[in-house]
Amino acid sequence: MQATLSFSASFSCCGPLLFSLLVALPTSAQTRLQGEAARVTITRDDWGIAHIHGHSDADAVFGMIYAQCEDDFSRVEANYLAALGRTAEAEGEKAIWQDLRQRLFVDPEDIKRDYALSPAWLRTLMDAWADGLNFYLETHPDVHPKVLTHFEPWMALSFTEGSIGGDIEKVDLKNLQAFYEPLPPEAAKTQPAPRALDEAQTALDPQGSNGIAIAPKNTHLHHALLLINPHTTFFFRSELQMTSDEGLNAYGAVTWGQFFVYQGFNERAGWMHTSSYVDAVDEYDEQVGSGHYRYGDETKALVQKQITLSYQTPDGVRQRSFATYATQHGPVIRKEADGRWVSIQLMNVPIQALEQSYLRTKAHTYAEYSKTMELQANSSNNTVFADADGDIAYWHGDFIPKRDPHFDFTKPVDGTDPATDWHGLTPLDEIPHLLNPASGFVFNVNDSPWNGAGTSSLKRSDYPAYVEQGIESARGIHALRLLDPNGKPRTGWELESLRYEAFDSYMPWFARTIPSLLSAYDELKASSAANASLAQQIVLLRKWNFRWSKSSIPTSLAIYWGTELMKTVAAPARAAKIPTEEWVATRLTAQELLDALSAASVNLSVDFGTWKTQWGQVNRFQRLSDDVNQPFSDAAPSIPVPFAASIWGSLAAFVARQYPGTKRWYGTYGNSFMAVVEFGAKVRAVAITAGGESGHPGSTHFNDEAQRYADGNLRDVYFYPDQLIGHIEKIYRPGDQ
Repeated sequence: MQATLSFSASFSCCGPLLFSLLVALPTSAQTRLQGEAARVTITRDDWGIAHIHGHSDADAVFGMIYAQCEDDFSRVEANYLAALGRTAEAEGEKAIWQDLRQRLFVDPEDIKRDYALSPAWLRTLMDAWADGLNFYLETHPDVHPKVLTHFEPWMALSFTEGSIGGDIEKVDLKNLQAFYEPLPPEAAKTQPAPRALDEAQTALDPQGSNGIAIAPKNTHLHHALLLINPHTTFFFRSELQMTSDEGLNAYGAVTWGQFFVYQGFNERAGWMHTSSYVDAVDEYDEQVGSGHYRYGDETKALVQKQITLSYQTPDGVRQRSFATYATQHGPVIRKEADGRWVSIQLMNVPIQALEQSYLRTKAHTYAEYSKTMELQANSSNNTVFADADGDIAYWHGDFIPKRDPHFDFTKPVDGTDPATDWHGLTPLDEIPHLLNPASGFVFNVNDSPWNGAGTSSLKRSDYPAYVEQGIESARGIHALRLLDPNGKPRTGWELESLRYEAFDSYMPWFARTIPSLLSAYDELKASSAANASLAQQIVLLRKWNFRWSKSSIPTSLAIYWGTELMKTVAAPARAAKIPTEEWVATRLTAQELLDALSAASVNLSVDFGTWKTQWGQVNRFQRLSDDVNQPFSDAAPSIPVPFAASIWGSLAAFVARQYPGTKRWYGTYGNSFMAVVEFGAKVRAVAITAGGESGHPGSTHFNDEAQRYADGNLRDVYFYPDQLIGHIEKIYRPGDQ
């Protein structure tokens, strides 16, 4: 149990100024909020990270959401506008289809009923969450929400797990719009086709995250180690610690606006979530006619629901209404070319999902964590786990519908056939899971689990095809190379060596593809003009060790070359479920490989004056404003970043590209929060957050971690009260002014 910091401090949260700010509230609400604030202490360390302590878990929730609002209320609000299907109220009609998609699944009236049905302990936390948000707004009249001026407890059930992209994003917005607002044939013909570059960018934006757990037998001090390395949009999560006198003590990454640590650790256990390609979402071809659809021998009425959405315009708020349709499988989301309607079925169990997300933060052992998995409300996350007892484990997502394997559920199945229905959920003992493999390690890097423990890995043949559709990624090859060199698990790991290897610079994608490029060049005759124009580039690439660095010219040349290839390779390789590096190495002609190198050389020369440009001049970190969509400028200060996009097999990920008006590439995705944790008699950890903890440009903590981030120089985590001594910036209670 976390002890309260014993520093002398004068707290005035219930003083005259606070009272004056709360007078607009009913007396009962004033008393409740003042009481909650009085039971919370927030300690900001010298990196601006909030360490929140409350008497109860609910008090800690009140304080942690208040602290999040202090750091970046705009992102808190943005996440709940998206979750509630109300983004268009802030951003205008362009967001109407995103909102409609959300409202097909998230109906406020349904969520209110779910709130009423939730366990009492969960309602208490949701009440405290809403109180913390509203208390912040009441005590900060200078903060002007775009839409959400008051939060209700039930709203917490609209956003129940911290992934950056949930299952709902499998619903394509263009197809949704085409169904619910069909264009006339003439207009449809004028719609622009996707650009080849869009395909390349899609390939470069990975499904992010690395999780590695190493067993005590493979470590120097015989303590389990855990790497927590989510790849997300930058500034998407807050880093904080929340503790209570009821046994809560969780540290890590919290998705803005949520009240649980999504990826992190407590004093006894740690958890890292990754995404892979489990098939937990299904589409159904529906046979529809005259307001009905066919199901087996029956004819059933389509479920029709009117959804009214508001959107902002220069002249004020306006509304649009949509008549939506659903079958027993779920909402209708598009129409096929032959006129068939397609519905979609996905996980929608908000109570269990929020329970599981919170309860796992208090699990101290493998057995306790396993118990939370029984809720089976985790569809998009795999889990890599380690604890102080020395256990390491891997769980696949625990929400996997059980289906008839004779059907191909990767495509829409026949909705008229009852045999295509879900038959409950796959039992936990039939879901991919590893506990303490003989190899002494487990990992997942968004690929399939079939190589995640070396020779102790799970076998694909033991599971239905829909359990996992992924393929081995370049990062998977990289992780296995580090953990299991030459088929023999590496031993002697320490916290620092795991941190170091998390930034290992090797890029397997190029190790597989560059030899094919060199062979293509060698096939040319010595007198060839192409031979002469590419000679210097080939010399450099032939000597290159496939490792990134700020000073590396081959890194710039290779990544420009790979990006050029992705314009044509990404789509067919993805459709064929073949790694892009394998496609490049085996299916492209010599001329295609060389033409891409010529184009890369020209593009580098146009952008930087010469193709002999160091990677650090290209690849940059920049944070100029608190905008959710960041602006970039070559004229403004930026920091060189050595590591690259994870598509190339770099474990440390930095997904960057050019923006309007820039030549340099600026990152917006990749390593965001990172921690390496050691579970000994006392937990020890180091961590880093992209840029800094605060979302306010005027704060010293807006960009104070940027150079450390680029250098991979993780800072010590102040987990225990005595570690905070000498590193405290401020101690206060919510509402102190």
